[in-house]
Amino acid sequence: MRATVSRGMSSPPRRHARRSPARRSARSHPTGSCDAAGSTCAPSTTGHPAAPEHTRQLARLRTLVHVIRSRPITAVPEGFRRLIAIEDVSKRYADGTVAVDRLSLQIPNHSITVLVGPSGCGKTTTLRMINRMIEPSSGTIRVNGEDILRKPVNALRQSMGYVIQNAGLFQHRTILDNIATVPRLLGWSKQRARARAAELMERVGLDPAMARRYPYQLSGGQQQRVGVARALAADPPILLMDEPFSAVDPVVRRGLQEELLRIQAELGKAIVFVTHDMDEAITIGDRVAVLRTGGKLAQFAAPDELLSAPADAFVEEFLGGDRGIRGLSFLSTRDLALDRSGSSRSAATGSSSLASRAARSRSWSPTRTESRWAGPT
Repeated sequence: MRATVSRGMSSPPRRHARRSPARRSARSHPTGSCDAAGSTCAPSTTGHPAAPEHTRQLARLRTLVHVIRSRPITAVPEGFRRLIAIEDVSKRYADGTVAVDRLSLQIPNHSITVLVGPSGCGKTTTLRMINRMIEPSSGTIRVNGEDILRKPVNALRQSMGYVIQNAGLFQHRTILDNIATVPRLLGWSKQRARARAAELMERVGLDPAMARRYPYQLSGGQQQRVGVARALAADPPILLMDEPFSAVDPVVRRGLQEELLRIQAELGKAIVFVTHDMDEAITIGDRVAVLRTGGKLAQFAAPDELLSAPADAFVEEFLGGDRGIRGLSFLSTRDLALDRSGSSRSAATGSSSLASRAARSRSWSPTRTESRWAGPT
């Protein structure tokens, strides 16, 4: 009777759960550990299965391989040197005004590129087209090889620092919170953002005691330093500066220029700087783009080349009559011939001689020393 009941009430067949690849791998080597590929195994020294740890390691490895394989590969042009490419860009307004006319520039990384020219030449319009505050009418602007129109505008702007005239600080916020604005927008914790702001205050030469002050309690030069610190807060690779030092007196401006060069030497950003002051452009620029009225590019060159070989009469006039004196700062004394005759030369002869010497010295690469251009020592 028992046998009959036992046969009639037999248990249902067991359903075996499908093992994951990691579990099967761990089961196949119950007493040892294997490498990532499973090709070699080492015997366990304890005699107990090491399956849990091996499974976790293998799962992490497979996840890592999946992430690497799924990550898109972006080509970086010329070793990441040409960070911003402006290609045949124009800006035309509805009333027919042409602010920028078929402008093409290659702006390299780790350098300061200055846009300079008279009022109405389109320098500020060009700057604002880079971060899409103004949309170009035609042409293409690429940042690190990517068309900026294909990138969300908020993400594009958050990847660039922006400094304007008169700083543009929030008057109801402290200096520390002004600097921490962008990191907070990016989701940083308040503690982390404020720590970054305090670090940048020291970098731009502001007394930490000013952290709890408000913008109206600072001088114009101090407010501009806060503006620079705020632009650097999220550590962007690009810094856009629209006449940031034009509203301060010449002494403060010189100090801010030197501070900018010191920061650039430490951080190596790609800086696009707009000014109407040729002296400022020559002082801070690695490359200078001279724009003429109507948004046309007149010349794009290094400062020493700009002074020694202006492209046309417009550039020569914009540089001013003292360009020969400015050019002296780009000459090495080793390239100057000593006149032992004792005879004096006319101003015209000296000017032409300077131009020829500057032309001969173009093969010499100028370097900055203490924010001033100097030749080899």
